Amino acid sequence: MPSANTEIERYRKLILAPVISEKSMRESDELRKYTFRVHPDATKIDIKRAIEYLFNVRVTAVNTMNVVGKSRRRSYRHRIGKTAEWKKAIVTLAPGSSIDVV
Repeated sequence: MPSANTEIERYRKLILAPVISEKSMRESDELRKYTFRVHPDATKIDIKRAIEYLFNVRVTAVNTMNVVGKSRRRSYRHRIGKTAEWKKAIVTLAPGSSIDVV
């Protein structure tokens, strides 16, 4: 059986950071939906287990999406670059549960 420390480290590697935006803050206040930046290989089940373990809450739903990188002008001669692609998870909590993101 794996030790608790290795399990915590594994879950912390899956959940990279909360997404702080006007929309995500409004959804967390009104709908109990929290948005996180997650590891690209994370599955919905992995994300659910990680959130429940790290924040001690009950998760009812997990929606994921891959955010595509956008083309940007990067330098003096209008060279084109691209922002990184990443994965986003929107986690819905059970009534009475909340996470202090900020």
